[in-house]
Amino acid sequence: LPAIFNPEDLNALEQALSIKDRVPGTTVTILTMGPGRAAEIIREGLYRGADCGFLLTDRAFAGSDTLATSYAISKAIEKTGPYDIIIAGRQAIDGDTAQVGPQVAEKLKLPQITYAEEVLEVSNAKLKIRRRLELGVEIVEGKLPCVITVNASAPECRPRHAKQTMKYKHARTITELQAANEDYISLFENKPYLKIEEISVKDIDADMQWLGLTGSPTKVKSIENVVLEAKDARHIENNDAGIETMIKELMENHTIG
Repeated sequence: LPAIFNPEDLNALEQALSIKDRVPGTTVTILTMGPGRAAEIIREGLYRGADCGFLLTDRAFAGSDTLATSYAISKAIEKTGPYDIIIAGRQAIDGDTAQVGPQVAEKLKLPQITYAEEVLEVSNAKLKIRRRLELGVEIVEGKLPCVITVNASAPECRPRHAKQTMKYKHARTITELQAANEDYISLFENKPYLKIEEISVKDIDADMQWLGLTGSPTKVKSIENVVLEAKDARHIENNDAGIETMIKELMENHTIG
């Protein structure tokens, strides 16, 4: 399958880039965990305004549930820091658990603000955020460093920037360049910003028992492709007898009652 940017991660990237626009000296670093082809996600972030990226990749991560994923990401963040704000999408489009961001915050012992819709202010080691909840909106403040997870209701991410695209179109991991049989040593010496760093289990000093299938208490027993199909329409007379017939039929097939 192709590597794609999770939609809410794009919303999160826009919040990071908006902070960069407002706060001089801010740098935006992308961290993603996945196979080698996930480097395309980092390039997409660089095209939109990010400064650098790290690809957390290792066969040992295969089969990770949210607990193992958050452990690996938290260890990688500790190694790639320092940081002030960690911003992530609320949830991925495959698992829809919304657990990884909060679990990363817990493992890093950081405060967290979830369901963020917009970072309103960043100043004096504090930030002010608007949250979109099921029954309304609230404005909250938090101290830095912290973890923020962003809703799909947040502003859409800006498109690719032409200059950024031209600058980073040849950004690659060492593995990608080796597969293409290209000279990565001279490339990175002349243009070090084109190097997408790869991080493995050894680089983050992770405990193997907390990674992959071994470190994942959630086990997927089966995956089923469910296709919902429309059935023939039924016409119900607009009177008491028609409604009574409909209710009786719904009760007989246990749709209600």
